[in-house]
Amino acid sequence: MNSMTGFGAATAPLNNGAIRVEIGGVNRKQTEIAVALPRAWAELETRVRELVAGSVSRGRVNISISLQTTGTSAGNLCVNQAKLAALQQCLAEAGQALNTDIAPTLDGLLRLGVIAEENEADITAESAWEAAEPAIREALQAFLTLRAQEGANLRTDLLRRIGTLREYREQLICRAAGIPTRYREQLLKRLEESGLPIPADDERIIKEIALFADRCDVSEETTRLLSHLDQFEKICDKPEAVGRTLDFLCQEIFRELNTTGSKANDAELAQLVVTAKTELEKIREQVQNVE
Repeated sequence: MNSMTGFGAATAPLNNGAIRVEIGGVNRKQTEIAVALPRAWAELETRVRELVAGSVSRGRVNISISLQTTGTSAGNLCVNQAKLAALQQCLAEAGQALNTDIAPTLDGLLRLGVIAEENEADITAESAWEAAEPAIREALQAFLTLRAQEGANLRTDLLRRIGTLREYREQLICRAAGIPTRYREQLLKRLEESGLPIPADDERIIKEIALFADRCDVSEETTRLLSHLDQFEKICDKPEAVGRTLDFLCQEIFRELNTTGSKANDAELAQLVVTAKTELEKIREQVQNVE
């Protein structure tokens, strides 16, 4: 079992600086991979995605790759004259078509890579990839290791809470077993208080108790509940991504608890069901973190 949250980082030397790779993960129902790269290396995004996609199956993964420079050239900016000339030509043509002057903005110049860090602009995408690939793999391994560690903690907590639900199930069974008897006693008492005493072995009483016992029988629900709890524990031991399956089982467990509370027609049992649902909600919240 793996968590969807984690973090990993690595650096690799490149020229007179280094490439810094950071990978972080957060919860998502589907798989999302977001890559942040220097504009000059935008063509590497597909390679980065493919490298990371094979290791995750659920969650949002944010990958940041940046160039860290050192020495006197750190932070120096340069202008790509060829791009600037092409941009001016395009803006001039657009201005003529619209009969207005269009001036480039600083944001636009940065987005188009017209202005970039000096070292960053000098490094080709292929050169950057040679340094970045091993750093990405190192950061990815650290990211996956942390996810596995958090997943182990999640598994321990989930199994403990499933054990608590098993205890509540036993309490529900014990409480449900005495419901027909208590109903029989209450029914006879109400009849006697109403001046209509009827023998306990009267056929009408027996028939009424039998129908009531059938309506409030929750044996099927508690049996299915046990099956869901067993499945939950088994799935927690599987090495593959199990988050969606566990989320589905939480819905099924909730359904059985809800039906049990509705059918039983008993205030104390209903309170037990509410307590069990509260514990189940804690399980559901934890499952949202599971890959």
